[in-house]
Amino acid sequence: MTGRTPAETVLGPEGANSAQPTELGTGKLVVHVFVPSAFLGIGTGASAPVLPLSALGHGASVAVAGLVLALGGLGMVLGDLPAGRLVSVLGERRSVLLGTGLGVVGALLCLFSWSVASLAAGILVVGLAGALWGLARQSYLAAAVPVHRRARAISTMAGMHRLGFFAGPFAGAAAIHVSGLSAAYLVQLLAILVAGVLMGTLRDLPDPDRDPGAATRSVRTVLSAHRRILGTLGAGALTMGMLRASRNVVLPLWANHVGVDPAGIALIFGAAGAIDVLASYPAGYLMDRFGRRFMAVPAITVLGAAHAALPFTTTAAGVGAVALVLGLGSGMSNGVIMTLGADVAPSDTRAQFLAGWRLAHDTGMCLGPAGIGLLGGVATLGVACVTMGGVAFLGAGILWRYIPRYVPWPPPRPALPTPGGA
Repeated sequence: MTGRTPAETVLGPEGANSAQPTELGTGKLVVHVFVPSAFLGIGTGASAPVLPLSALGHGASVAVAGLVLALGGLGMVLGDLPAGRLVSVLGERRSVLLGTGLGVVGALLCLFSWSVASLAAGILVVGLAGALWGLARQSYLAAAVPVHRRARAISTMAGMHRLGFFAGPFAGAAAIHVSGLSAAYLVQLLAILVAGVLMGTLRDLPDPDRDPGAATRSVRTVLSAHRRILGTLGAGALTMGMLRASRNVVLPLWANHVGVDPAGIALIFGAAGAIDVLASYPAGYLMDRFGRRFMAVPAITVLGAAHAALPFTTTAAGVGAVALVLGLGSGMSNGVIMTLGADVAPSDTRAQFLAGWRLAHDTGMCLGPAGIGLLGGVATLGVACVTMGGVAFLGAGILWRYIPRYVPWPPPRPALPTPGGA
C-alpha cells in the first residue's frame, strides 16, 4: 500500500500542489471527458426541438406532449440513486458503458417510435442513461483532479455540454433537411455512440487506500450518515436546480406574452446560450482562485434577480436584456453544484453520496418548471417569476452560510511525508 490519495496517484507525488499531471494529463481529460460531454450535448440539442413535434405527430395533445417531455428529467431523478449503487460496484468506466447502452436503446426508441408511449419510453430511458453518465463522470473527476483545479475541470465539462447543446439544433436541422424529421434522432444516436466510445476507453483510477467493503454499503446507509449536509448544503443545491431549469420555461413564455415572434425568441435564446458558454471556464477559475462561495452565491443571486425583473419588461429588447443576465447567471453557476458535491463527498463512498447529492439538484430541476406552471395557473406568470426570485434569495442565504462550514477556503493542504516514511 502506497498511502497515496487518488489525486496523488494521478497527479504525482506533490498531489494537489502538482502543477502538471503525470498520469492523467489535460489531453486525456479533453479526449475522454470534455469532448464526450460536447457530443452528449449535441445529441440532446439535436433532439430537443423535434421531441414535441414527434409527440404531436403521434396524436398527443399539447398538455400530453408537455408531460412526455418532462419524462427526461424524471428519468434522471429516478436514476440518480440506482446510479450511485451501480457506479460503486461497477466503477466509472463500466458504468459509462452501461449508460451508453441505455442511451442507445432510448435513442432508437425515439428514432423508430410508433406511438406516444414508445416515444415516452425512449425519452425516459435516455434520462436514466443521463443519470448514470453524469454520476460516473462527476465521480471520476472528483478522484482525478486535485481540489485546487477541480472547479475548472468540472466547469469546463459542463460548459462543453452547453456548447454541444447550443450546436445540436443546427446539426439536427441539417440532418432534417436531408432526411426528414426523424433524422434528428439519428444525430442523437451517433452522438451517444461517439461519446460512449470516448468515455468508455478511459480506465478507472487505482485507489490503494480504498476500503474494500465500501462498494457494498447501500446508498440509503451512506445518505443517512450524511443527512445533515444533504439537508443543509443539499437544500442550496436544490434551489439552484430550480432556478437553472425554470429560466428555460419563463423566458419563452414571457417573450411570447409581450409579443415576441418565434424567430425573435430563438435569437434571444441563442444569445443567452452564448453568454452561458462563455462564462463557464471563468466561473471555474474564480472558484478555484477564491473559493466556491465566491461564485455560488452571486450566481444564484443573479438568476433570482433576473427572474424577478422579467415581469417588468414589455418589449423584445427588454426581454433580451434580461435573457442575457439569465445566461450570465447560468454560466456563473456552471459546475458549482457538481464541484461542491465532489468537494464534500467521502472518498470511500463517493458514488453513493453523489447519488443523493445529484438527486437533490435534479429534483430542483423538476420542481422549478413545475412550480412555474402551478403558480402561473393559480396566479399569473409574473407572480411565478417574482416567487422564483424569492426562492433564489433563500438559496443564496443557504449557500452563504453552509459552504464555508463544509468547504472551507483555502482548503487544507495534504500533509507532507516525514523523512523515512514515519
